[in-house]
Amino acid sequence: MLHVSKAPALFVGHGNPMNAIGDNLFIASLNNLSKTLQKPKAVLVISAHWSTPFSAISLHESELLYDMYGFPKELYMVTYPAKNADFLIPQLQNIIPNLRVEKRALDHGVWSVLVHLFPDADVPVLQLSINTKFSMKEHFEMGKALEVLREEGVMIVGSGNVTHNLREAVLGDKDASVDAWAKEFDGFVKDALLTRDFDALIDFETSQRYAHLAHPTKEHFIPLLYIAGASKNDEKSRFVYEGIEHGNLSMRSWITGE
Repeated sequence: MLHVSKAPALFVGHGNPMNAIGDNLFIASLNNLSKTLQKPKAVLVISAHWSTPFSAISLHESELLYDMYGFPKELYMVTYPAKNADFLIPQLQNIIPNLRVEKRALDHGVWSVLVHLFPDADVPVLQLSINTKFSMKEHFEMGKALEVLREEGVMIVGSGNVTHNLREAVLGDKDASVDAWAKEFDGFVKDALLTRDFDALIDFETSQRYAHLAHPTKEHFIPLLYIAGASKNDEKSRFVYEGIEHGNLSMRSWITGE
């Protein structure tokens, strides 16, 4: 029988879509990670940029979803022709009740990360939507249920941000001084991950005083719950990147089971 290595789970703070084509320390951290990752059988991505009132996976064609506006034309020329990991559908339908299969191109929360992790687009991809009817606990429990895929060589990637409040961000200055509330919330998440206090993450809206400032809406936080759920007590984890940009946008990225 062919041995399949267990795949890791990764949360990425994807930040500005320009990270798809830029050159900075955050991008360098993803490029460095890609050099050490063993190529998985497939990648399942939960992106902040696809929410539905039900659970769904997407089948994409070669085109991408350029779901951002006002950026340089070079960003809209990015391609990422990864194949669909449609062979995962039957198993996902067993794991996720009433799972729908939709046709939808990969959004920038997916491709802006994968262009660095797997630049040859040679790993099949499937995207899972954020079910808006789930509680935070249910998102975490879904991550736990999906962990079985890792045992079969499927990497799970959550793409969001530890803090995400664009109204408060200094969008014109990547190196703006960091707001105290963002530093505190980022530190809260760091400590929760280091101590595996996942209950604090699930209850973040009550366990951290700046929760609603850090996340006026929750879609960028939720992917982290999937990766926390898909992690295991006995495996090593580390922060791939730590840093806050534009005054309060945390780019913290965390991998488990590498």
